[in-house]
Amino acid sequence: MNRSTAREIAVRLAFEISAKECSADEVLSQFFDREHYDSLKEEDSLFAEYPDPDQMAYIEAVIRGIDAHNAELDGYVAKYAKGWAFGRISRTALAVMKVSMYETMYMPEIPNGASINEAVEIAKKYDVPETVAFVNGILGSFVREELEGL
Repeated sequence: MNRSTAREIAVRLAFEISAKECSADEVLSQFFDREHYDSLKEEDSLFAEYPDPDQMAYIEAVIRGIDAHNAELDGYVAKYAKGWAFGRISRTALAVMKVSMYETMYMPEIPNGASINEAVEIAKKYDVPETVAFVNGILGSFVREELEGL
């Protein structure tokens, strides 16, 4: 499994936390139960391989980090979603942006450009082109205004 696949799994889990309104620990323990995870292989090739220890550490760090910084991340999305009511943003787009924002803020080993590019590619798989452009615009503005020059 590569980092892109682990990132997409993290987006799926961020979506689950939002949709089910449960904790990161609950989602992680349920999702990575070996029997449950193996059952997902039949539905989606994304789950063809169980994460190795490095990928699992990345996924856990991102999901626990999003859970811990949820209000902060929501605030940044709302700040840069000019002209959009926060409630109109799809949960999928929100999950994609939270993963990327968390990476850019708290995982300095991941280049900002790589995080945004991966977010856009994941958004393309799950959302319409207008939403993909929206995600790209918010993440670009966020990085330029909040992170550059730090």
